Amino acid sequence: MRAITITRHGGPNVLEIRESPDPTPKPGEVRVRVEACGLNFAELMARQGLYPDAPPPPCVVGYEAAGHVDAVGDGVEGFKEGDRALLAIKFGAHADVICVDQSQAYPMPEGMSFEEAAALPVNYLTAYHMLFRAASLRPGQRVLVHMAAGGVGIAALQLCQTVEGVTTYGTASPGKHDIIREQGCDHPIDYRNLDYAEEVRKLTNGRGVDIVLDALGGKDWKKGFELLSPVGHLIAFGFANMATGPKRNLLNLGKQLLSIPRWSPMTLMETNRTISGVNMGKLWDEVEMLREEMEALLRLYEEGKIKPRVDSTFSFDQAHEAHLHMQNRKNIGKIVLTP
Repeated sequence: MRAITITRHGGPNVLEIRESPDPTPKPGEVRVRVEACGLNFAELMARQGLYPDAPPPPCVVGYEAAGHVDAVGDGVEGFKEGDRALLAIKFGAHADVICVDQSQAYPMPEGMSFEEAAALPVNYLTAYHMLFRAASLRPGQRVLVHMAAGGVGIAALQLCQTVEGVTTYGTASPGKHDIIREQGCDHPIDYRNLDYAEEVRKLTNGRGVDIVLDALGGKDWKKGFELLSPVGHLIAFGFANMATGPKRNLLNLGKQLLSIPRWSPMTLMETNRTISGVNMGKLWDEVEMLREEMEALLRLYEEGKIKPRVDSTFSFDQAHEAHLHMQNRKNIGKIVLTP
């Protein structure tokens, strides 16, 4: 087994390919020869030492992969050798051989590529969970999506199109605006040269939005809360503002932590606004809920209503380049790693 290993906290140079014996599936497990796996911002933060849930180095991270089943443990039902499967697991996905419990494996739809399968679980589960379980998206609502050209952002834009009359506002650099328009963004906003909050207020005639999906964190959570219309909902699902370069910056870390707003229940009552936090990495044991959401997403894929956008593919040996590509905000959609 070859795996991308975080040897210590630091820049992309700390990544190494390490080899070990192939794992053997236990009862109830399937073993998959990986064809593709997904890269997420959480893995960059884990490499930098900014992701508290990550295992201590040396470790192998990664939440999603796709490939062929090549062995099954006792008691496995629904999978056999040769089947194509996509996996949603808590760490360990950045390897070319993976053993997982059968509950974490899903048959791949006909026509779905391995790259698309590896791009679906984390981004689309996160977006689906936020929009439909946490926020209960309704027809005619207005949604602000930060980092709209990223994997979760594009997933959210596509899913918003499945509900009638939803209007979307997406922050992205100007060079990405045409593509996020294609993905369903009604109002791309150049966050680098404009105050996105002012732009949203102009576009909504001061009304604000019903839902804010915010992976930025810190002061942006406060700005997003103030953009909410009555009964609006802010969902915090990341803290990208903490990662400003290839390595951990303690000065920036302290600054960002101090910028986190404090809200009281009285504030929420007086404003009729709601705040939720979403961390899918903390929900990996909620097997029934995740399976319900994943199966809904696979149906939407089969119906042609969603389609993961793969930005680029890097080999395991190019893992450091993949991390830099994401770190520099160059991707539009998902970055995929292949053995």
